[in-house]
Amino acid sequence: MTLHFIDVFIILLYLAATIFIGTFLSRRATKNKESYFLGGNTLPWYMLGLSNASGMFDISGTMWLVTLAFVYGLKSIWIPWLWPVFNQIFLMVFLSAWLRRSNVTTGAQWIETRFGIGTGSSLSHGIVVVFALISGLGFLAYGFIGLGKFMMIFIPWEYVNSFLQLDISLEYVPHLYGVVFTMFAVFYTVLGGMTSIVWADVLQYTIMTIASIAIAIIAYNAVGAEGLNVPEGWMNPFFGGSLDINWGNYITEVNNKIAEDGYSLFSAMFMMMLFKGVLISIAGPAPNYDMQKILATKSPSEAAKMSGFVSAILMPVRYLMIAGFAALAIIYYDQLNLLVAGKIDFEQILPSTIDKFVPTGLLGLLLAGLIAAFMSTFAGTLNAAQAYVTNDIYLKYINPDSSTNSVKITNYVVGIIVVVVSIFLGIQAKNVNQVLQIIVSALWGGYTASNVLKWYWWRFNSNGYFWGMLSGIIVAACPMIFPDLLPSLFPNFAPDIRILYYFPVILIISTVGSIAATLLTDPTDEETLKAFYKNVRPWGFWKPIHEKVIAENPAFVRNKNFKMDMINVAIGTVWQTALVALPMFLVFHEFLYGFICAVIACALTLVLKKTWWNKLSEQDA
Repeated sequence: MTLHFIDVFIILLYLAATIFIGTFLSRRATKNKESYFLGGNTLPWYMLGLSNASGMFDISGTMWLVTLAFVYGLKSIWIPWLWPVFNQIFLMVFLSAWLRRSNVTTGAQWIETRFGIGTGSSLSHGIVVVFALISGLGFLAYGFIGLGKFMMIFIPWEYVNSFLQLDISLEYVPHLYGVVFTMFAVFYTVLGGMTSIVWADVLQYTIMTIASIAIAIIAYNAVGAEGLNVPEGWMNPFFGGSLDINWGNYITEVNNKIAEDGYSLFSAMFMMMLFKGVLISIAGPAPNYDMQKILATKSPSEAAKMSGFVSAILMPVRYLMIAGFAALAIIYYDQLNLLVAGKIDFEQILPSTIDKFVPTGLLGLLLAGLIAAFMSTFAGTLNAAQAYVTNDIYLKYINPDSSTNSVKITNYVVGIIVVVVSIFLGIQAKNVNQVLQIIVSALWGGYTASNVLKWYWWRFNSNGYFWGMLSGIIVAACPMIFPDLLPSLFPNFAPDIRILYYFPVILIISTVGSIAATLLTDPTDEETLKAFYKNVRPWGFWKPIHEKVIAENPAFVRNKNFKMDMINVAIGTVWQTALVALPMFLVFHEFLYGFICAVIACALTLVLKKTWWNKLSEQDA
C-alpha cells in the first residue's frame, strides 16, 4: 500500500510539530542540568504521567499484545505480567514517593544517599551506570530498526528510491528509514531536554488516543450483532490448570502458535509470573526513562500521583486499539498476509490489519501515532542515557566544577554520541546481536535481589549491592553463553519461557552473593543510614537505625504503612486489570462483562481515593 497524500501530510505535520517543540523549548532547557534532565522539577504530575504513558505505547509491544489478544482472547490480559505490568501499582502506592524524596538527578546518584561514599559505593555507582547505558543502548539500537521494518510496509522503498536513486541493499533499508525518523526524536530531545520530551509526548498521546478510539469503533461495527467466531474459553479471562483453548475448528495454525509459546500449563506459568513480578516490582524502577519521570516531579506526592495516572490513562486507551485490531484480524483472517519467509508470523497481524482495513486519513493519523510512540520511547531512553553520562561520569569524575554553558555543550555532544553509537550497533546488529542480548539480559536478570534489599534491610551495604548484582549478572548470562543449559534444566518447557523458570536460580545465587558480601564487610556509615532513613522513611527491617534516630529526635514517627500499602497494591492491581479487560469486552460486544468491569473499576477508584489518594499529603511531610 502506498500512502495517500493526506496520510503523508498528517505524518509530516506531526514531524514538523516535534521540530517546533524542540526549538521553542531549547532556551528553557539550558538553564541548568536540573532544567535539562528533570524539567526543573516544575512540570505538573499529570503531564509527566501522560508522557510516561506515551513512552510505554511502543510499536513492538503493541504488535506483541495484538498477537496475544488474537490468540488467547481475554486470557491475554495476564501475560503482560511477565514484564510485570503491575509494577506501576507498587510505584503508585509507595515506591515513587520513596524515590522522589531522595532529591537526586539519576538512579546512580541515588546510590550515595543510601550507601555513602567509599570504594563499595563507587563500585555500586559504576555498575548502575553500566546497567543504564548498556540497556539504553540496546533499546535505542534495536528500536529504530523495528520502526524501519514497520514503515517499509506502508512506504515502499521502490517508490521512495524512484526519487532518491540510492544504491542501497534491501537489507539496510529499514535502518535508513529508522535513522530518518530517529533524527526528529534526536532533535527535540537534545535541544529541549525533559520539558521538550514531555510536551512532545502529550501531543503523541493525543494522537494515539484518537487513533485507538477510531480503530475500536471500526472493529466494534465489524463485530456487529453476530459476535466473534472464536473457540470456547476465548472470551473468559479466568483459567484452570491448563489453557483449554482449541482453535482446531477455527484457525488450525493458531494451535501451533500456542504450542510454540508454551503457555498451555497456564496456572504454573501464572504463579511463576506473579512470583517474579512481585519481586521485580518491590525492587523499584530500573534506571531508565520511568525513573527519570519520577525524579522530575515536583514532590513525593506528585510522584505517586504520576505513577497512578499512567495506569488510568494507558490501559483503557491502549487496549481499545489492541482489542480492535484483534477483532478485525479474527473476522478478516483469510485476507491478511501473515507469511514471512514462507512461514506464518502472527506478529504481522498488526501491520497487515492496518494495511488492509484502516482508511485514508486515519491511516496517516495512526502511523503518525505509532511513529510518535517510537519517538517517545526513544526520546525518554536517550534523555536517561544523557543524564547518566553527564551527571554520573562527566560532572562526577571529569569536570565537577563545570559551568552551565559547559554542561549544555556536554549534553548536546553526549546525546549525539549516544545516538551515533546506537545506530552503529543497530546497523551491525547481525554481528553484535548475541553480545547485546547477553549483556542486556544478564543486567536485567541480576538486578532484582540487590535492589530489593537496598530498600528494606538496614544492614545491606554497597559491597553487598555490587556483588549481588555482579553474581546475578553472571548467572543470568550463563544461558546465553551455554545454549544447552536451559534445555537440559527444563526439557519439558517451550524455549521461550524457560528463562522464566530459570529466574529462581538467578534470584537464589544473587541473594546469596548480596548477603554474603554484606556480612563479610563493614556496615554502611551510621550517619548515612540515619539520614537516608529520616529522609526516605521506608518500612522494613530498620529497627537498629530507627532506635538511634528516636534517641536523637523523639518526635520522629516511623513508617507504619506496610499493611495498608500491601492492601492498596492488591486493590490497585485488580483495578488496573479491570481497566485492561473493560475495553476488550466492549469491542467484542460482551456488554454484561464490560459492565461488571466498569463497576469494579469505578468502585475500586473510590476505595483508592479513600485509602491512598486522600493520604498522599503525608508523603510530603
